[in-house]
Amino acid sequence: MRIVFLGTAGSWPTKERSASAIALDTEKELVLLDCGEGTQRQFFRSTVSFMRVRRIFITHFHGDHFLGLPGLIQSMCLNNRTAPLDLYGPPDSQEMFERVLAMGYFTLRFPVHLHPLRSDEVVELPGYSVRTARADHTVPALAYRVEEGPKRGRFDAAKAHALGIRGRDFARLEEGETIEVGGRSIHPDEVIGPPRAGLSVVYSGDGRPSTEVMKLAHRASALIHEATMGEEHEAEANAWGHSSARQAADIAREAEVGHLFLTHFSSRYKDAEPLAVEARSRFTEAVAARDFLEELLRQP
Repeated sequence: MRIVFLGTAGSWPTKERSASAIALDTEKELVLLDCGEGTQRQFFRSTVSFMRVRRIFITHFHGDHFLGLPGLIQSMCLNNRTAPLDLYGPPDSQEMFERVLAMGYFTLRFPVHLHPLRSDEVVELPGYSVRTARADHTVPALAYRVEEGPKRGRFDAAKAHALGIRGRDFARLEEGETIEVGGRSIHPDEVIGPPRAGLSVVYSGDGRPSTEVMKLAHRASALIHEATMGEEHEAEANAWGHSSARQAADIAREAEVGHLFLTHFSSRYKDAEPLAVEARSRFTEAVAARDFLEELLRQP
């Protein structure tokens, strides 16, 4: 999985940061998590194309998380898209999406399918799944866990060579065949380890510290969590339905995630690195995301 941060600002964009949007490139599809205003322009400055986006998951309907949808969809039309697009969001998303599709004068040239979701719901998709949890914000909001299907176990090449396996037989074993070598039958499980869990990314959107989000993120490869303010403004952040960097780090630690990416920074922070330092005091694998940061997640 490759994570491309398109927008990492808080409630409004700044000169350095655009509104919330994250592209997640799976082996199968390009998924967009939130679509704040200006997202289509951020795509042009990134290494991914908005025409590849197959599905968009909106966490909630505050403007900095969805107002980029009308421009993005209309630009897809202008670029002669014909492939379908699926939009997912919290329980109130049907009406909101219908409003987005009715804005302005344009011709919708491709199918758009709308999917209101509840918390604790699982969407099964080609090669991966998306699970939801309620986020503790001031409006209906969801967090998402995007997870690959199980991966084949690792091939023990040294053991295979010791058994006399050569050439095409490697591929046959990987395909699940039993082969004959020197009069002996060798089964795939003799040289291939047990299946491994796929990579997983959890995105919290906006929200106060949440047990539901922590459970959703349990042992995820990466957690992308908002850190609107530092610990010194924690009470203010919580009152507005947000988290501090310290609180995001505590969730990452309790959930035993592999990596923590902080995002959604208040415009009062020209430099988000102090928030990363705050988080790393509680969870060492914490990074302050920036617009156009790319991270490639690999199987351990």
